[in-house]
Amino acid sequence: MAVSSGKQTRYSEICEVHQAVVRLQTGVLTIVCALLGGVGLFMMTAWLLIKGGPQVGVHLQLLGQYFIGYSVTWHGSLVGLFYGALVGGVVGWSIGTIYNGIVAIRQR
Repeated sequence: MAVSSGKQTRYSEICEVHQAVVRLQTGVLTIVCALLGGVGLFMMTAWLLIKGGPQVGVHLQLLGQYFIGYSVTWHGSLVGLFYGALVGGVVGWSIGTIYNGIVAIRQR
């Protein structure tokens, strides 16, 4: 009988840990993804500008089709910082919200 009680206690502990761990902090994920997106696009643009060459950032320049005002210039790198943070934040928030919604459904 003591073995059964031990298994039951262990099972309840596992369930408790499982419920505590599976939830994501959506706000934190949003901020982290926004920082990664913004700083990442800024750094890519800055790297290409520092590197130089005859045609700087031909492929990255295509982001100007989606992000109004973005270009592979120093001014464009600041615009890219804003857009990268915006898109990264939306993606992080979406992932956190969808993930937490699925976890809530599974825990019912």
